Amino acid sequence: MEKRTSILLAEDDVNLGHLLQTFLKSKGFDVTLAQNGKIAFDKFNSDTYQFCIFDVMMPEMDGFTLAKEIREIDRKVPILFLTAKSMKEDKLEGFSIGADDYLTKPFAMEELLARITAITRRTETTDSEVDQHYLIGTIKYEPDIRLLHLKDEVKKLTTKENQLLKLLVKNKNEILDRQATLRAVWGDDNYFNGRSMDVYIAKLRKALKEDESIEIMNVHGKGFKLVVK
Repeated sequence: MEKRTSILLAEDDVNLGHLLQTFLKSKGFDVTLAQNGKIAFDKFNSDTYQFCIFDVMMPEMDGFTLAKEIREIDRKVPILFLTAKSMKEDKLEGFSIGADDYLTKPFAMEELLARITAITRRTETTDSEVDQHYLIGTIKYEPDIRLLHLKDEVKKLTTKENQLLKLLVKNKNEILDRQATLRAVWGDDNYFNGRSMDVYIAKLRKALKEDESIEIMNVHGKGFKLVVK
C-alpha cells in the first residue's frame, strides 16, 4: 500500500482549517492541522511531513517566521503560503524565505489541489528518504524507527540523538544553525541546552566513527556540518 503524503497545515481560522483538512483528506493526503505557528513548529519537529501549507497571518508565530525557522533546519520541504493579502511585497518576502508558491484567499479548493500536485511533482526526488532510510557513507540510517545499522550491531538511538542526526542528514554538507537546532530539538537555545546538545553530538560522532569518511564538524560561531567525504 502506497504511503500517503503527509501535510502540515497551519491555519488559525478554525472553520477554514477544518474545511481544508477535510478536503485534502478526501483527496488522499494525511493532514495535521495546527491553529497557530508555534503549534505548527512543535508538530514539525516531532513528526515527518512531506508538504507544508501555512497561513501568513497567525497568532503566536506568523507564517513567514514559521517558514524561516523551518528553513533553518529543513531546506527542502515544500512550503505553500495562504494569504488574504495580494501585495507584491508580501509575495517577494515569501519567496525570499524559501516559499515554493503562494495562494491568495479566497481560492477554489481545486486550485489548491493543483498547486500541491505541481509543487510535489517539481520537488520530488529519488533520494533515500522515499523508502524511509538514508545511507550515511556505508551506514544505513532509519529515522522513523531510530535505528543505525553499524558493522557489528544495530544501534537504537535516543529520541534526541535521532532528532539531531535527522537534521544533520537532511542538511548534509551544509551548515546546520546551532540556535535553530536547539530551538527545534530542545525548545530553547539557552546555555544549558547548548551544553547538552554538545554531549549528544559527541555521542553521534562516536556512533558513526566506524566509517572514516563521515565527519560531524564544528563550524565556529555558526553550528555543525555533517560531511561525508
